[in-house]
Amino acid sequence: MKIKILFGIAFWSLLLLAGCNRDDISFDSPTQLLRFSTDTVFCDTVYNQMRSETYAVKVYNNENKDVLIPRIALEGGSGSLYRINVDGKVGTSFENIALRKKDSLYVFVEIAPIANAPEAIAEDKVVFNTPAGEQKVTLLSVVQDAEYFIKTDTNPNIISENTTWTKDKVKVIFGDLTIAEGKTLTMEQGTKVYFRKNSGMNFAKNSGLIVNGALGEEVIFRGDRSDTKYDTLPANWNGIKMEEGSLLNMNYARVFGGNVGLQLKKNTATINNSIFHTFQSVGVYGIHSKITMNNVVMNNCGEADLAFAAGGDYTLNYCTIANYWNLNPSMSALGIYASDIWENENGEPEIGDFKLNVNNSIVYGDIPDMISINKSNGNVLAFEYEFRNSLLKFTSNSGLTIGNTNTANEDPQFQNYFTQKMNLRVKSDSPARGKGVGTNSITTMDIVGNPRTGLLTIGAYQ
Repeated sequence: MKIKILFGIAFWSLLLLAGCNRDDISFDSPTQLLRFSTDTVFCDTVYNQMRSETYAVKVYNNENKDVLIPRIALEGGSGSLYRINVDGKVGTSFENIALRKKDSLYVFVEIAPIANAPEAIAEDKVVFNTPAGEQKVTLLSVVQDAEYFIKTDTNPNIISENTTWTKDKVKVIFGDLTIAEGKTLTMEQGTKVYFRKNSGMNFAKNSGLIVNGALGEEVIFRGDRSDTKYDTLPANWNGIKMEEGSLLNMNYARVFGGNVGLQLKKNTATINNSIFHTFQSVGVYGIHSKITMNNVVMNNCGEADLAFAAGGDYTLNYCTIANYWNLNPSMSALGIYASDIWENENGEPEIGDFKLNVNNSIVYGDIPDMISINKSNGNVLAFEYEFRNSLLKFTSNSGLTIGNTNTANEDPQFQNYFTQKMNLRVKSDSPARGKGVGTNSITTMDIVGNPRTGLLTIGAYQ
């Protein structure tokens, strides 16, 4: 019986080997040019000592025969900032690459600048040499010099002195960066602050953040992935948290793509001429704080653009608070959420005086009630809110009381509210035009430097 089994195994093994031999492949030299999925690969902006994400070029063999590509290589050779992966191997040059007829293969590309590589547009080419001719795929990326702040078990990543950042180097933060109690971090115009996934910035008690951006040289806070698709994705970084007694003065900033943009707890903040968008939870979250906002634009936040809790004093002048969040329909996607109560870290409720003033502003979006005002039961403290000369979206179920200077439930007619090409200027026939009344020292100019004269348009754009 055992002999029969052994003969059976041997028979089928020989049959299988014979079948394999009949399928032997003969590779010839290509007689036609190869075809590619793209002729140029635009890689992510990268920083010294950091790799980009991986990009792919697909190479097609249109011939009716199996071919052997004599050589695929980087034109820059071993000195190139790029690396390619061909057939599972990483390097700069490869020879005799097999490609079946009517089939394709991937060439994977990434860029990994060395330390102190000069800031420049890094260009190289992937060269394909065949008897049919030489073909090239161009590789392009922007390389920026960077300074790293990395939290580890042995490095708590703390700024313990008054510090000024400039635009000379991108700041890349891994983990949490903490500004020590009583110290101030100043960011001059054009500074770029990029956060790795799950990273953020914490300001201890009585510390400060001063953002001195300028029109055209805004201070940028975002995730460290600069590829265009990440401009419209949330949760790429955690956020900026400021503890009790800390001070924020922010002018001309762009903050986007995280979980919570700013969390302000029992502190004072002035935010002017800034844009917040695309946050998983909240753009600006104030807890019993005093916040003044002039010429601020917000959009695309999962829970709310603005959330205020445990009371506080909040003033908005000429702001555009839009919310067209569409990534998770179960989220509330409010323009403004405001409450006089908050549950602290110990699970205990905190209640405070609440005051909200919204002037010459737009609060509009997809949901019927863009504003949620919540007064706790039994609160005997002050609870005040007032909207003046603003365009608001709400229903009778909201319980809002607004005066007759406001415009209710009329589409402001934004130029483009989609974050891919966000432009929250209003069209020429918008009901927001001509409805503004009065300005202050900041709002005499709109967010892009246009003077507010004659008939005033409510919102951040004249």
